[in-house]
Amino acid sequence: QECSKKQKNDDTQSTSVDALSSNDGFEEKNEFHTLANAKILLSDCLACDNCMTSEEGARVFQQNQKELFRILNLNKKCDTSKHKVLAVSICPQSLPYFAAKFNLSVNDAAKRLCGFLKSLGVHYVFDTTIAADFSILESQREFVQRYQRRNQEEHALPMFASACPGWIRYAERVLTNLVTPHICTAKSPQQIMGSLVKGYFARQQNLSPDKIFHVIVAPCYDKKLEALREDFYTALYNSQEVDCVLTSGEIVQIMEQKNVSMKDVTEVAVDSLFDEIKEGDVVRHDGKRSDGYLEHIFKHAAKELFGVDVKEITYKALKNKDFQEVTLEKDGETVLRFAAAYGFRNIQNMVLKLKKGKFLYHFVEVLACPGGCLNGKGQAQTEDGKPDKALLNRMEEVYAAIPVRLPETNVHVQKMYQDWLEGVDSKKVQETLHTKYSAVNQTASNLDIKW
Repeated sequence: QECSKKQKNDDTQSTSVDALSSNDGFEEKNEFHTLANAKILLSDCLACDNCMTSEEGARVFQQNQKELFRILNLNKKCDTSKHKVLAVSICPQSLPYFAAKFNLSVNDAAKRLCGFLKSLGVHYVFDTTIAADFSILESQREFVQRYQRRNQEEHALPMFASACPGWIRYAERVLTNLVTPHICTAKSPQQIMGSLVKGYFARQQNLSPDKIFHVIVAPCYDKKLEALREDFYTALYNSQEVDCVLTSGEIVQIMEQKNVSMKDVTEVAVDSLFDEIKEGDVVRHDGKRSDGYLEHIFKHAAKELFGVDVKEITYKALKNKDFQEVTLEKDGETVLRFAAAYGFRNIQNMVLKLKKGKFLYHFVEVLACPGGCLNGKGQAQTEDGKPDKALLNRMEEVYAAIPVRLPETNVHVQKMYQDWLEGVDSKKVQETLHTKYSAVNQTASNLDIKW
């Protein structure tokens, strides 16, 4: 069986699947009963359907707006024992979509989105930037350790980024042991946010994790798959750390269904995980269209390993704009060679080099979407499924204008390392912020998948 990722990126044929209604067994009509079932496109951004079991497919398609509304309506019932605390966490790459689409500043978009969600009945709205802080810091630390072990450990280098679930699914199900030992073990921002909300925040609020219904707003459908991972599940409480993922576009569908414009919504400050503090202005990490793993890890490694303080990074485009490299030279020798590979065409070329033993890079930031996270198919598409280039350009301008904050400077993160995680090098850090990526055994019909 041939992996569908070998199709050209511009292949227009996609599989459209009706989302299953999560209201099965919940017969009564409610104020949201007219909401259309979501259509999910299994195209080259989402892990191919050859890699998905029927059970996974069903669970992915249950993550739609109706699942959110099922909880909202449950909370309106008299039986308070069944009520859930509803928390929504918003990815940084989703905010530029709302800002560009509704012609707002990114700070206004964040507050109006928060106001809209709370008008529906959501209790808390968080920004996942703090989770990305943890993910980047752990990735930086792991890269330096791998580099120092490179001569003793066969799979220490190259190291591949682990933040993109489409890439991770492809690596585990199709590329298997060729690639999985090289994947950074740091959890993605979404997975870490799940731990923060159902671990740290639940404890602060004296809540059992299963009493919180946690929703992520993300740029792409791959995040729905990521929420189903076994390492994203707390058996003690029979609770997923993320219960539902909605794309930015699915949130806009809800607004349209309720005839609400973002410009008419009351601004409400975004919540913080810490007591009654509210979030301030939106910040981001280095990187043009993503959380900036390449830039942060490169600068950190240059300083830690070679004593070089890199202020600005210069990208060199290779075969196309979605495959670029960054190098560090010292005493006439190239000591660090990093790359960014976006889109499956570039991923496949990269893996081909790895197979042939011609791989020169120490680290690669791998993202399944051409153009990076801003171009996620849950937000940067027209109604006919084509990229909305004008909107994407506006989103890139909005994202580039957001001020950068280094993860190391976040005082809340440093405090949580000590108070919650028992120190930077603790066992709890490994258990909470890291995971294991490994080859997944296919079903009998998928054993012969070829790269």
